[in-house]
Amino acid sequence: MLFNHTHTLLEVTKKLERYCAYQERCHKEVVSKLKEMCMIPEAIDQIVAHLILENYLNEERFAKSFARGKFTIKKWGRNRIINELKLRNISNYIIQAALQEIDGKDYARTLDTLAKKKAKQLTGKSPQEKRRKLANYLLYRGWENHLVYDKIEYLLKEHRP
Repeated sequence: MLFNHTHTLLEVTKKLERYCAYQERCHKEVVSKLKEMCMIPEAIDQIVAHLILENYLNEERFAKSFARGKFTIKKWGRNRIINELKLRNISNYIIQAALQEIDGKDYARTLDTLAKKKAKQLTGKSPQEKRRKLANYLLYRGWENHLVYDKIEYLLKEHRP
């Protein structure tokens, strides 16, 4: 038998405070969580406002943390980070601020490391197939077209006899 538990506004607010304190969240995630809990729109607005006022919820802090994490841990490029933040309804202004968290030198070094590592894995393939597979890999991870193709040309020149 399934019991449909109803929550008081205070209970849900405390749960969401813990939910947001555990890790940075965006507004879309919080609203989605509240809808899962079958909260009415007025209650959702009230809880989200409370979380913002108490600084549990901050879109800019979330976006900066997201950008830093996805770049350093998953080695995503700017395009992938931008697209993922847009999916979470983050404003362009905040997205641009978040991208400032990525150091330019680290960005170039990470692309270089990632491209060299993947190129080494692509042994025994024709140069065209290597180029295509390497480009697809880097583009999927969100690296900019011009950086990807410049890096591939550089790597191919480096390995020519």
